[in-house]
Amino acid sequence: MSVATPTRSNPRHSRSSTSSRGHTTAFGILGVLGELLITVGVLLLAFLVWQLWWTDVVGNRAQAEIVQELDWDVAPTAPTPDATEGPTEPVGPVVAAPRRDEPPVAAEPDHATTFATIRVPRWAGEPERPISQGVERESVLDVLGIGHYPGTAMPGAVGNFAMAGHRTTYAKPFNRVAELQTGDPLVVRTAETWYVYRVTSTEVVTPAQTEVVAPVPGDPGAAPTERFITLTTCHPMFSARERFIVHGTLDYWAPVADGIPAELVGGA
Repeated sequence: MSVATPTRSNPRHSRSSTSSRGHTTAFGILGVLGELLITVGVLLLAFLVWQLWWTDVVGNRAQAEIVQELDWDVAPTAPTPDATEGPTEPVGPVVAAPRRDEPPVAAEPDHATTFATIRVPRWAGEPERPISQGVERESVLDVLGIGHYPGTAMPGAVGNFAMAGHRTTYAKPFNRVAELQTGDPLVVRTAETWYVYRVTSTEVVTPAQTEVVAPVPGDPGAAPTERFITLTTCHPMFSARERFIVHGTLDYWAPVADGIPAELVGGA
């Protein structure tokens, strides 16, 4: 009668198999983590593309449509000359004569109502931007463009016509504020009136320094006697840590029916 000899396991082989399975598991986990990181990276990249590029595309299109839908009267141009009268100067826009008497001032509109536009000659290539009532991001700044601080002066009024706008994303209407220089014109238009302001100063403040939009900028307790304008936006670029501020005062006004400001035809 034969007796079976018990088979002994090889401890060295067992340890090797366990180690191999451990390595396989570790590599599997690392592979999953790697795929997750790649996915997160792709999603972040897609978000950045949407935030930094696509919102500008959509915002520029929407703001152009808002300006077009205002359907305001076009400023007059010089009449076409009669060719039989001999050589004439080229036809061009009628330049409105500056007025410095009491300007017309509209009543403050309802929230999210677009009531004015702004053009800045220093920002060559930038389109005419709409100005709407309110400074909430979701209902005004992200979808309509530039917002007017409720309770501040309306265009042409004594006090501070104060506005906010994005410096990056959502068509970034105030992207180029740092280029502005003292004396630069800021041309605001309502349905019937041009208001030409000129830059007097710029500064960087903290978000808590709300006195920049006071009736007299920087002096909340003072009674205004001048017609100010203030632009506010985030600073530095891609950050909301501070605010970049532009101040100005009204130079003159003119009826749209009289023509357009010389600043918009290169006259100043």
